[in-house]
Amino acid sequence: MKLWMRKIAVVLIAILTLGIYTPTYLITDEENEVVSPKVNEDGGITDSKGSVENAGDLDIHLTTDTEYDSLRNMTEQAKDQTIAKMGPRIIEKVEDEFMATILPNIEEALQTILTNVGDENLSYVSITEQPTEGYGEKIFNVYDNQLKKDIARFHVRRDVRPQEGYWFNFHYHVSEDGYEKHHTIGEIYWDKNTPPKWMA
Repeated sequence: MKLWMRKIAVVLIAILTLGIYTPTYLITDEENEVVSPKVNEDGGITDSKGSVENAGDLDIHLTTDTEYDSLRNMTEQAKDQTIAKMGPRIIEKVEDEFMATILPNIEEALQTILTNVGDENLSYVSITEQPTEGYGEKIFNVYDNQLKKDIARFHVRRDVRPQEGYWFNFHYHVSEDGYEKHHTIGEIYWDKNTPPKWMA
């Protein structure tokens, strides 16, 4: 299914089910009042009765709902940017492997980077838009709006291996080492044929 059609379908489903579906994160106490859950120091969600629920796919250690939401929003933006970078022709062929392997590793890398930023500076951090088209490597940057500089740069490179074919190498660079070292996220095999340009 085309990416734009998928997005439209998600919006329509969200509108149609508005009010019918109650999110599982809403918890009621004995008086049937809705209680907003709290993220505890272990990354779990604690309700008013003290029971703990896992905070999700990420093993995060955040102290407020706002910080948790901020990480979730950035993860969603990173996913959208990466899918846009790959373009419909590429994502159609590698989507399953991307969702199973690359996306969880991107989430984990973002968690590590944002943990190093610190909770007090998290509100100043954002994901840049506009991945590079054609043959450029840039997917997105993690940008500190307060310091006006990149914290990390996420890239995907095309590697050609003799007698194997083309691979997509996902990696990121961080400002601490001057963006020199490649921090590996993962690889996806394409084919022996040349893949289309990014965003094609």
